[in-house]
Amino acid sequence: MKRTLSIYKMTAAALLIGVGIAIPMFSYRIVIGPASFTLGSHIAVILSMFISPAVAAAVAVGTALGFFLGGFDPVIVLRASMHLIFALIGSLILKKHPQILAGTFKLLGFSFFVGVIHAISEVAAVTLFYSLGTAGLSYFNQDYIKSVLLLVGVGTLVHSMIDFSIAWLIYTQLIRAKEMKRLFISQ
Repeated sequence: MKRTLSIYKMTAAALLIGVGIAIPMFSYRIVIGPASFTLGSHIAVILSMFISPAVAAAVAVGTALGFFLGGFDPVIVLRASMHLIFALIGSLILKKHPQILAGTFKLLGFSFFVGVIHAISEVAAVTLFYSLGTAGLSYFNQDYIKSVLLLVGVGTLVHSMIDFSIAWLIYTQLIRAKEMKRLFISQ
C-alpha cells in the first residue's frame, strides 16, 4: 500500500510538472514589465502543496525549468524559481496542520499567507535585477515602487490567491474520487 501511494505521488508530480510547463507556454499572459501574469500558472504548484513537501518541491523546480526551456525572460525564470519557497513552506505547514484545509477562514488566511510569501520572494528576485539595472531592460528605468512593489508585489499576491482558489476547487473535486483521496495530505 505504501509503495502504491509512492507511485501515485510520483505520477502526480510528473503530471503536475507537465501541466506546469504547458500552462505558461499556451495560456494567456499579461505583461506589464517587470510583472507578468500568466493565467493559471501557479495551479500545478499549489495543487502539489496539497500532496506532500517532496512533490511540491519537485513540481516547483520542474515548472521553473519549464519557464527556462520555454525561453522566457530571465526575470520571469528567476521569479518562477522562487515558487519553490512558497510551495515548500506551504506544504510543510499543511503536513503539520492539515486541519487548515477544513475551515473557510483558515483556508483564506492560509491562501493569503502563502500569497504574501510568494509575493515577497518574487519582489526579492525582481529587486536583484532592478538593482543591477540588468541587460538594458526598459522597465528597470521605471519607478521602483510602481514597477516592483506594486506591479510585482501586490499583483503576485492577487494572482497567487486567484490561482489558489482555482487549485482549491480542483482539489475538492479530486478528493471525491476514492482512489485520489488518499493521495492528499489532509486525508
